[in-house]
Amino acid sequence: MVQILLKTAESEPGSQSARLGRRLRTWRVMAPAVFLLSLVLTPRIAVPRPRSQPAGPATVPELGLEGGRKLRYEGSISSEKEVRTRHTFLSRLVDAVAGEPEYHALVTPYGVVTDSQGRIIVTDPGAAGVHIFDFAQHKYKFISRHRDTDGLEAPQCVAVDADDNIYVTDSYSGKIFLFDANGRFQRVIGSIKGEGYFKRATGIAVDPQTRRIYVTDTLRNQIWVLDQEGHILQKIGWNGTGEGEFNYPTELRLIGQSLYVVDAMNFRVQVLDLSGRFQYSVGQIGDGVGQLFRPKGIGVDSEGHLYIVEGLSGLVQVFDRQGQLLYYFGAKDSGFGEFKLPAGLFIDRDDRLYVVDSFNRRIQVFQYFAQGKQ
Repeated sequence: MVQILLKTAESEPGSQSARLGRRLRTWRVMAPAVFLLSLVLTPRIAVPRPRSQPAGPATVPELGLEGGRKLRYEGSISSEKEVRTRHTFLSRLVDAVAGEPEYHALVTPYGVVTDSQGRIIVTDPGAAGVHIFDFAQHKYKFISRHRDTDGLEAPQCVAVDADDNIYVTDSYSGKIFLFDANGRFQRVIGSIKGEGYFKRATGIAVDPQTRRIYVTDTLRNQIWVLDQEGHILQKIGWNGTGEGEFNYPTELRLIGQSLYVVDAMNFRVQVLDLSGRFQYSVGQIGDGVGQLFRPKGIGVDSEGHLYIVEGLSGLVQVFDRQGQLLYYFGAKDSGFGEFKLPAGLFIDRDDRLYVVDSFNRRIQVFQYFAQGKQ
């Protein structure tokens, strides 16, 4: 018997997942007929599959996976309003009298990361700045820097260090902007008399122990390793298709002692050690399920599974270390669990996934439950 997953999993009261779920916009099931119609017209609802086949795609709130694992949709973030809104009598009264205030909103979000405080940090080249959403404190901050020299123009990717300092690459100016944990500007890395020395700074990661900075220079087909003063310690790779060679590298993630690199035009993700030695790669060219054509953001969950955003199809595909597709979710649309031109992806230490749904101007949030952690 085929069983369709349509249920909503209730979060435990007081849990971090429940608190986030209450603050984010949550989905609503209007009527069972809606799902029946969707099943007939657009067969994208997840059903159990044989063990030899990956599960997916899914656009329902919960996707049941092999071994008792599951992935649950939790909500989305699109503006300052979600984090600041407190539905008290006084706030509703003020809004009724004075009108609802204007809120900062995502324009064309690209990169995302969370820090040790659970704040969600999003780069937005369309707004020429960085959004910081702090749901625990009901606070929001927008970082921008308008200057004739060393101004923030096209923030691309973002990383944080062990002290929650924020590092932002600017793909247009070819620089790295450093802000402290409160969003105050500290300095520019990679600026020589106002000129950036990266041709196109894109992905960025910071080693929490050594504080070394890893940056992809996409147009040079290299990864540069810098110290905190911006001195170049090492250059990794060159143009090519072999192991440890790149063709337009973009996103970076540093997980443990491994560096994950989106090798975009070689249609793969390469995994290196911190000295730049090749370990393995995942992906092959194609526009079908289990293949890569426009790889974007990446992340790794607590079980070591690699998540890759596929920008062309609007899917997130999940692979094991051997490159075997485990499951995938999403679709090219605007509903919950669907994406239009998805970009960045981040997985926090609690296996919460943040997917940048760029054209839909939002961040979609999912919770992954590993085996034995339901």
